[in-house]
Amino acid sequence: MRRFVLFIPLAIFLGIGVFLWRGLQLDPTELPSALLNKPFPQFELSSLYDEGKMLNADDLKGEAALVNVWATWCPSCKEEHAQLNSIKAEGYKVIGINYKDERQKAKIWLNKYLDPYATNVYDDKGSLGLDLGVYGAPETYVIDAQGVIRYKHVGVVDQQVWTKLKGIIDQINSSEKVAAQ
Repeated sequence: MRRFVLFIPLAIFLGIGVFLWRGLQLDPTELPSALLNKPFPQFELSSLYDEGKMLNADDLKGEAALVNVWATWCPSCKEEHAQLNSIKAEGYKVIGINYKDERQKAKIWLNKYLDPYATNVYDDKGSLGLDLGVYGAPETYVIDAQGVIRYKHVGVVDQQVWTKLKGIIDQINSSEKVAAQ
């Protein structure tokens, strides 16, 4: 019995080791979203550019697009910004949600680094981010033309991520063309 007690710390160590090893196999950018295949949450917030202009979920509809949650206080957002400008240059629609930020700082930032966003929602209190289940900026969603969330990416959009997102958008566009015929 006494020898058995000596193996308890080893068993605990091995259990913790297996648990941590399993955690290393997980992709931190693959966070589940309860909103996949559901309509974009309803909201009514002002445009970043025009305080008097109110935007809502209907303003995001019309074509498949990326919805990018960003902020000036987010270093990773600056890292992905050039890629977002490239995506815009390729002719894809990018919608911004300026998250828990200061309006004037955001406008200056977009003026300095160029503006990839077709529309930019100003979510200063984070209410839309809360409804989306945002963990932090940057996060990017793919929505279809009806405003249904089809994919969620947490983290920086780089060329490798863009290749995946572009494939999803192109697939959505192809299926919407077939459905329209």
